[in-house]
Amino acid sequence: MIEKTSPVRVSGISQFDDAFAKLRDTTGLGYMDDQNDPVTMVLGLKDVRKAAHNSVVFQSGAKPGRIVIPSEVAIRETRQIPFEVDQPEHKGFRELLNPWFKRPLEAQYQKQLQQIIDDTIDYALSVDTIELVAEFALTLQSKALTLLLNTKADEAQTWIDWGTHVFRSEESDLDASKANILYDYIDTQIDKAMQYPSDDLYSVLLNAQANGKKLTKEEVKGVMILTFAGGRDTVINAITNTLAYFSENISDLTRIANEPEIVNRAVEELIRYFSPLTQMGRVATENTSVCEHAIKKDSRISLCWASANRDDKVFNQPNTVDFDRKVNPHVSFGFGHHNCLGATHARQILRLLVTSLANRVAEIHPIQADEKIEQLGTTSRKVGFNQLHVRFVAKSSSC
Repeated sequence: MIEKTSPVRVSGISQFDDAFAKLRDTTGLGYMDDQNDPVTMVLGLKDVRKAAHNSVVFQSGAKPGRIVIPSEVAIRETRQIPFEVDQPEHKGFRELLNPWFKRPLEAQYQKQLQQIIDDTIDYALSVDTIELVAEFALTLQSKALTLLLNTKADEAQTWIDWGTHVFRSEESDLDASKANILYDYIDTQIDKAMQYPSDDLYSVLLNAQANGKKLTKEEVKGVMILTFAGGRDTVINAITNTLAYFSENISDLTRIANEPEIVNRAVEELIRYFSPLTQMGRVATENTSVCEHAIKKDSRISLCWASANRDDKVFNQPNTVDFDRKVNPHVSFGFGHHNCLGATHARQILRLLVTSLANRVAEIHPIQADEKIEQLGTTSRKVGFNQLHVRFVAKSSSC
């Protein structure tokens, strides 16, 4: 319980160290075991981009769940689409899905998203303290997802009740019973859309074709699992980490209020610095090598976005947040034809959120923090927060 009087403020929460610097500068590789399925982590930006581009040798369409780290093969048989599909089939699915997932660029979509963001900030300003992960970021992410799916707004509460991750619980990083809640929910929504078609994503997919064939129910389910799972804790991390940064760097938020034209550059820099998703796997289709290290056929590598985004061979002063960074080829949303399907949606959330914070919030006081740490072999990386309690202070009307 957070005391309402004289709370003790914490500091240093906006610092996200580069966990991979030493390995990246020596071998260029890291190693971890994932449920007895070892992973070779590719760390340098050039090597990450090269491996991501080579989809023939480094496959995404392996056994469903295997390219995710931690692997989801024990809790999932449905292939996430287009995430776990290789070329040439991948192209057909992306051509179908891209127009839908580009809708956040539309003015009406942004207007509705802005209202969700304003309502969330209103609540944060109305209470003495707020826990950012569950009360702010999860709520905002879930309500924004109703726009992306074009479904009823009250569905968001169901998703909020699931918690910050659809596969992980306090007991396990891979909770099959929790995952089944998502699968059963999607099955029910697909059945409803088959019986009562509407203009939501379920109905659109059920009546769509890709690669010259109508989507099967299983393929629709695969798209929906990706939409729910892939953009959940990553967006939550991005929102929470952004708020943590501005709580300790309020002058940067003031600068955005005075120079709104830099907001896109600021968002890209924050995404680079925090890298909400550490890595994503691939499976080798043949014996090959990375950084002069042998990679055996059917073994896994990871494309370590978080390490690549701190590569000092590419980024000047990579461990500093610099809103004036001129060259920023970050890979926080992936690279190549498997770049994140929901990137446009995530960017719009952050752009509108940061702009609204700059215009409405004078200070964010961090009070209590519980950092979320990933253990990756011998390497530990801060990826976000389990909890972060803060106090918002509104700008005065004269500001």
